[in-house]
Amino acid sequence: MEHLYEKLSDYGKSGIYPCHMPGHKRQGWGRLPGEWYSVDITEIEGFDNLHHPEGILRELQREAARLYGAEESFYLVNGSTCGILAAVSCAVSFGGHILMARNCHKSAYHAVYLRQLKPRYLYPDYLEEYGILEAVTPEQVRRGLEQEPKAEAVLVVSPTYEGRMADISGIARIVHERGIPLIVDEAHGAHLGLGKGFPENSCQAGADLVIHSVHKTLPALTQTALLHVNGKLADRHRLRKFLQIYQTSSPSYPLMASIDNALEYVDLYGKDAFARFKGLYGQMMGRLSGCRQLKFLPKDNGKQDIGKLLVSVKQTEINGKQLYDRLLLEYHIQTEMAGGDYVLAMFTINDKKETYEHMTEALLDIDRRLASGDLAVEGETGTKGDGIFPFWFSTGKGGIPLAEAWEGEAEDVTLGESVGRYAAEFVSLYPPGAPLLVPGEQITGEFCRGIRESLEKGLTVQGIVQKGDGLTPGEKILIRVIKDKKRLRKLPQDGKNIRANNNIKEKEAE
Repeated sequence: MEHLYEKLSDYGKSGIYPCHMPGHKRQGWGRLPGEWYSVDITEIEGFDNLHHPEGILRELQREAARLYGAEESFYLVNGSTCGILAAVSCAVSFGGHILMARNCHKSAYHAVYLRQLKPRYLYPDYLEEYGILEAVTPEQVRRGLEQEPKAEAVLVVSPTYEGRMADISGIARIVHERGIPLIVDEAHGAHLGLGKGFPENSCQAGADLVIHSVHKTLPALTQTALLHVNGKLADRHRLRKFLQIYQTSSPSYPLMASIDNALEYVDLYGKDAFARFKGLYGQMMGRLSGCRQLKFLPKDNGKQDIGKLLVSVKQTEINGKQLYDRLLLEYHIQTEMAGGDYVLAMFTINDKKETYEHMTEALLDIDRRLASGDLAVEGETGTKGDGIFPFWFSTGKGGIPLAEAWEGEAEDVTLGESVGRYAAEFVSLYPPGAPLLVPGEQITGEFCRGIRESLEKGLTVQGIVQKGDGLTPGEKILIRVIKDKKRLRKLPQDGKNIRANNNIKEKEAE
């Protein structure tokens, strides 16, 4: 089978002069390597067109479908973002109803906004021991569909950012009983179903529309992704139409070649590569089981995706950001992200044995130092605090339609002043980018307390404005709310809201 990188490489050596775009004319420019430019072309003779594939790109997409067990697959060069936008737009009519997990990526909410959809949310359970959300369950989906009989599609995330996996087969059966499609944001699961001993992917489990970020867990360049479609519940003509809207009309050939290269590698060497991956990861987890202070999310009954190493510091004297900083500055290990009480590291088939050994020795050393009290944290970022609560459960669930809230007149107010008001902007911890607060949701005192606690722990909060650091006396943390005072609705005066609101106001008055 012909592969795209070979074809690009051969063309670069052909001597044909490019009197066409792009402007670098396949010649090195500035400080960047010339190799980058030599394979960067536009849709020219013999290289097909992603939006109307008839040659090599059509064959490569068919090969991707075969590998994943899908009926049809599409290359994406605008990341999983454009795949989620296209899938939701295809499956739900303009202004229609969708049942979606509340821990969806912000791109799903952008689809809700653009198509003016009416979402009903599925709230995953909270795994308190580790401070993360679980995956959505079939029973939660069943109850959600009973409460939202007008839903035209269901959207869930599996694996989650932290690696929690849903029972997609069970969810698909329930969704298909209603005669509507199941969309799975499987951005973090591009490796699933490709190796022995790994869980099946969502195409194999019966989902109708599945999105994979090839670059997240396979050896492909950043921004590469796939969209798969199965069955007759998703209109493929509509899907192609929306892909043309959300995906660039000038797709990058090096990015597409990167997808081809990664999938070819998996097809040829995946059996050995995944067996090695599983073995090395298992050896690391075996050695780390001896830790006394640090805890690790176990691989339990297929609910946890291997490759996602979640290190909990909840029972220690440090917080997640402090562990993140220590791994980076002292051991030279850059992890994926820091949460309030944990650090997330990622492993793939491309990690060497030395990588696992280095991580293992670093964590064992930190664990020993925590146990002996020999790990100084004074002066490091953040405070321990008392654990970050699940923010999703602390907002007033109801309120104003997302599109109306995001487009309405807004103003910035302090956290204390925002309680009871309606959000006019997304607020997220980044990474991962799933919104903690969505425009139109009501803001509670508990939510504001969590924002302040996140900042105190050194985490990155997007969607707020800080005057100074927002934490010292006289400084402010501002949040954007809908200006219309007629929309203001008093929150139920339960003990949590009263205490949290008073606490925020006291801190702002210091």
